[in-house]
Amino acid sequence: MPELVAGAREGRPRAVARLISLVEGASPRLREVMAALAPHTGHAYVVGLTGPPGVGKSTSTSALVSAYRRAGKRVGVLAVDPSSPFSGGALLGDRIRMGEHASDPGVHIRSMATRGHLGGLAWAAPQAVRVLDAAGFDVVLVETVGVGQSEVEIAAQADTSVVLLAPGMGDGIQAAKAGILEIGDVFVVNKADRDGADATVRELHHMLGLGEARAPGDWRPSVVKTVAARGDGVDEVVEALEKHRAWMEERGVLAERRARRAAWEIETIAVTALRERIGDIRGDLRLTALAERVTTGATDPYAAADELVRALAR
Repeated sequence: MPELVAGAREGRPRAVARLISLVEGASPRLREVMAALAPHTGHAYVVGLTGPPGVGKSTSTSALVSAYRRAGKRVGVLAVDPSSPFSGGALLGDRIRMGEHASDPGVHIRSMATRGHLGGLAWAAPQAVRVLDAAGFDVVLVETVGVGQSEVEIAAQADTSVVLLAPGMGDGIQAAKAGILEIGDVFVVNKADRDGADATVRELHHMLGLGEARAPGDWRPSVVKTVAARGDGVDEVVEALEKHRAWMEERGVLAERRARRAAWEIETIAVTALRERIGDIRGDLRLTALAERVTTGATDPYAAADELVRALAR
């Protein structure tokens, strides 16, 4: 394990890939891995990209990789794909769309399956981000599955959230209903060479301005037009991202977001551990007895749950 961690720190792709595989597989050595990586984390700028299917998230991600590489940055990419509810498999096709970066030693692309996890991300994504951070990548791009109204979780996982939209993909009301207006720090209208791009930008500005109660100095989300397939407007997106990063650092918002992210990780790990303990006693007579008492009306589910928690705490 120390050799594996040292290899990842030196930027060896195979070592980085192996560590992320340990994360995905919930390896018994995962605690050892995270403990070894912890002193080397906290440096990467994490950018989340989200939006409805078909807006060009993979193409935009690839274009952003190119822009950051031109700036001399090392870039890690986590591309999350949905798992089939029938076969359990996932296509993991983003590497095909980002094939131009496959031979670049300054880029590491990893596809991950959601494995049924809601919210647009794989459950292992936060730990995978830590691996890429510790491996010395300057920027980590996290691309969600594009499931629409359930992928707002990306806001809790990224320093900056980019929401991609495209002309003809629905009106501003739909965007508001999906909850993505609240999570976006930077909005990108991709495929801006299509009819209706300017109308989409105007609509976005209008929706973002409705009920706006920002104080002077608060961040006002940028709206940028791009044609990612040609690379048009991508440098402007990077400029908007860097402006948001500078604003967060100046206001202390970046540290707050990262602290919230760490708290979310801790809570998730703790809840998972509790679920495993509950699973261990599922066949236990205590749980069976509590279930029978709830069924007969002798107690209520909340009181039964409190009793179960007390039993687990012993």
